[in-house]
Amino acid sequence: MIKVITDENFEQEVLKSEIPVIVDFYADWCVPCKMMAPVLDMVDKERGGKVKIVKINVDENPDTRSKNRVMSIPTLLFINKGEVKARVEGAVTKSVVDQKLEKAIG
Repeated sequence: MIKVITDENFEQEVLKSEIPVIVDFYADWCVPCKMMAPVLDMVDKERGGKVKIVKINVDENPDTRSKNRVMSIPTLLFINKGEVKARVEGAVTKSVVDQKLEKAIG
C-alpha cells in the first residue's frame, strides 16, 4: 500500500527502512504526477512487501524537498539502506521504474 509521508516522518519511513523505498515527490495540481499514480500502483501490487512506496507532497513538505534537491515534479528517488541509489524526474513508464528499482536493489 502506498503511504503519504511528511517532513516529520521521512527519516523513519524512508532512511531507516529495512526494505528499499521509492519516494514519489508530487503535488496535487501536477498532471504528470497524476500520470505516475497508476504506474506506482502496479509496482506496489507486483512487489508488495519487498519494496515500500511512499508519496510526499512538495508544497506541504519543503524541508524534505529541499534536502533532496527536488527541482521538478514528479521526481522519484530509489533509496536503499538510507542511500539514494537512483533518481528519475518527470513521468516515466513502468519499465523505467522497474529498471531503476533493480539498480537500487543491487
